[in-house]
Amino acid sequence: MEPKKKIKVLAVDDEPNILLSLEYILEQEGYDVHVARDGDEAIERADEIRPDVVLLDVAMPRKDGYEVCRALRQNENLASTRIVMLTAKGQPLERKKGLEVGADLYVTKPFATDELLDKIRKVLSG
Repeated sequence: MEPKKKIKVLAVDDEPNILLSLEYILEQEGYDVHVARDGDEAIERADEIRPDVVLLDVAMPRKDGYEVCRALRQNENLASTRIVMLTAKGQPLERKKGLEVGADLYVTKPFATDELLDKIRKVLSG
């Protein structure tokens, strides 16, 4: 029997503490975690590793999360990649914009760890 493929997650945030937390939480759940610290690096890493899911902050240097989401959605190699916006920008207009540019889910910070993990499982199964 083949070993189960590890689900690849790309966590994108310009806050080092958030990245460390996400990396720790996700690795504890058995995910193969990769990180990026700005929009340009996110696009480059996503193309390189082909993640199953991207956790994407909105407010970042170089390219914001909306620009990154658009770029990922235009890359046919990443068509099946799920995108979860993970941001402090929780206003309805921001949420609407995130979903319009191609995010599968929009989660606001601060978030409960269990809630985030449930949402990741949900988006991967959907």
